[in-house]
Amino acid sequence: MLSHAFFKKKFVLLKEAKIGILTHALHYGTACFEGIRANWNSQEKQLYIFRCQEHYARLVNNCKMLKINVPYSVDELCHLSVELLRKSECKEDMYIRPLAYKSSEALGVRLHGLEDDIFIAVTTFGPYLDATNGIKCCVSSWIRPDDNMIPARGKITGIYVNNALAKTEAIENGFNEAIMLTSDSYVSEGSGENIFLVTDGKLVTPSCYDRILMGITRDAVIKLAKNELGIETIERHIDRSELYLADEVFLTGTAAHVTPVVEIDHRKVADGKIGKLTKKLQKLYSDVEFGRNRKYLHWCTPVYTKPTRGAKTRPRTR
Repeated sequence: MLSHAFFKKKFVLLKEAKIGILTHALHYGTACFEGIRANWNSQEKQLYIFRCQEHYARLVNNCKMLKINVPYSVDELCHLSVELLRKSECKEDMYIRPLAYKSSEALGVRLHGLEDDIFIAVTTFGPYLDATNGIKCCVSSWIRPDDNMIPARGKITGIYVNNALAKTEAIENGFNEAIMLTSDSYVSEGSGENIFLVTDGKLVTPSCYDRILMGITRDAVIKLAKNELGIETIERHIDRSELYLADEVFLTGTAAHVTPVVEIDHRKVADGKIGKLTKKLQKLYSDVEFGRNRKYLHWCTPVYTKPTRGAKTRPRTR
């Protein structure tokens, strides 16, 4: 496979996509990004992009916060991603990384008076966390920034230094992942995932006011739990101590899928094994994102064949 990128308004080999060392986004974190999964269905010999439109709609919306103008529609960005995967002849699970950024080669802290651009890259991306056996987490000493410091609901590159500090602290202390709290000491999210608790048969997750990214995988899990299992999700503040008392805990994210948490701060979650509801949601989500559940095929964009009934079509770009 020879990976390509969409860069400077054309398709190029990934290794040829370079930016200058004075690019504004490199120095000041003035960029927004997305992570999008494309999953290889070996039975159908088909590559499905999962919730492509939702990801690009979020990207375009987030760019408003940084005054970045994206010169393509959501449909055009989806089509560019399909073309990029085709050019790279991908026949395995892939990760799509679009990034809209301040592209001027200029120094100075600001958002105004700068040029904007967007690139899309594709790469292979293996398992991010151990979804088979579950992971061990710690509550991080690093907290999520308040919204009037830097908006956590946006996938803004600069804010991810906060996430990186929490992740490395967790790894260097023998854990797999960090759980971050807000300045009010409520549970917020992982370093790159949303978090869910199962308590008394109910799903509980932090709400938007707890400085979370409004995750697309999070949204899918909430919908699947309701539609397929008849389980409502309660969005509310979660105290740290609730993490230790929960019946089940799991993380969700584009990279992490649905990842069980079996231990937090050296305390087992329940019996230290993957919970029944978590297993059900793992299976449901996997079938949906790989295009095996036809009921949710409208969430999957096929790359190599004509769109199957129910899948969204993409117009060609300008």
